[in-house]
Amino acid sequence: MSYTTSPEVRASAPGFLRLAGHPVRWQLLGELARSDRQVRELAALVGQRQSLTSYHLAQLRDGGLVTMRRSSADGRDTYCSLNLAVYRERLAESGAALHAGLRLVPAEPAPPTGTLGEPPRQAPARSPVRVLFLCTGNSARSQMAEAILGRLGGSRVEAASAGSRPKDLHPNAVRVMRERGMDISNARSKHLSEFADQRFDYVISLCDRVREVCPDFPGAPTMVHWSIADPAVEAADQDSYQPFVRTADELNTRIQFLLYAIEHAQTISGRS
Repeated sequence: MSYTTSPEVRASAPGFLRLAGHPVRWQLLGELARSDRQVRELAALVGQRQSLTSYHLAQLRDGGLVTMRRSSADGRDTYCSLNLAVYRERLAESGAALHAGLRLVPAEPAPPTGTLGEPPRQAPARSPVRVLFLCTGNSARSQMAEAILGRLGGSRVEAASAGSRPKDLHPNAVRVMRERGMDISNARSKHLSEFADQRFDYVISLCDRVREVCPDFPGAPTMVHWSIADPAVEAADQDSYQPFVRTADELNTRIQFLLYAIEHAQTISGRS
């Protein structure tokens, strides 16, 4: 008896798998899944020469998995970010290419469970996860992030924001949030010193400059950096409202993935 292989199986592995599966690139993706990083930081973290690290990052950038932008704190540095939405799409496509049953969909938080015929058990009460967003002015990015996380996270999270050099809330930040059903018009810009003695689970810097001056917080929170351009600066250059729309969209995507990570961490801690 002879056997033949289908054309789909004979085809080479999807380019995404070859791209992401290289040991060094997989390490780089793992580091960027946790936080945006400078190229030199990534070289140290993966234990490779900076030239080789840059080569692999360029491969990931050309494949659409990583974006790179000049630091707003020091133009000689470059920050790298993992494009989580694209990564998820390529991963789902790769699974479906092997079998339709392997098409991935975003995970949903598990509902309370009970035995058959009984009402669901209530999940154990948990203190909300506290997240602090930081940028320089606390006038746009961090205020927008606070509002989005508060909306998407509900009672699971407690969001706050502050800046190293607070200034008045930008009217376009108010506008873009209002268009998404969130009113931040009465939000107050705050200096990060107001939170210096408070405990947070996550401290997320959204600005390259504030990352350089971020103080230590009690309780060793998870420190994360999202290198996001200041929409007010971009709008001044382009005379456009669109930078605020792009920033809100990017924050919305990143915060959705943050909530998956929070849910996973709580599930793991509940098992331990």
